[in-house]
Amino acid sequence: MAKSNTPKRYKMHVKKGDTVQIVSGHDKGKVGEVLRTLPQESKVIVKGVNVRTKHVKPKQEGETGQIATFEAPIHSSNVMLYSQKEKVASRICYTFTDDGRKVRMLKKTGEIIDK
Repeated sequence: MAKSNTPKRYKMHVKKGDTVQIVSGHDKGKVGEVLRTLPQESKVIVKGVNVRTKHVKPKQEGETGQIATFEAPIHSSNVMLYSQKEKVASRICYTFTDDGRKVRMLKKTGEIIDK
């Protein structure tokens, strides 16, 4: 049987713009916003978390080199959605609103995340 060349779609519990708390790793406890999701790798980039430095060589003559900082991706299993109102991290569940839309809800607080 031949392999398919179509990329796999992975479902992630976080989306771009969500506020999350890091639950494991050296940045444990930090809270930040998801800047980007990488569903193929099941990773997310969170603002101010897993910050790396990179030495950048000068491009033109007379220019000086720099040390650039950037956020590296972390695995999505290491983050939990965070409620700004209650200041608590929680798992999510899916529920339906009165008008029939499927939305994400925090299990601990009952707060609906999706607008």
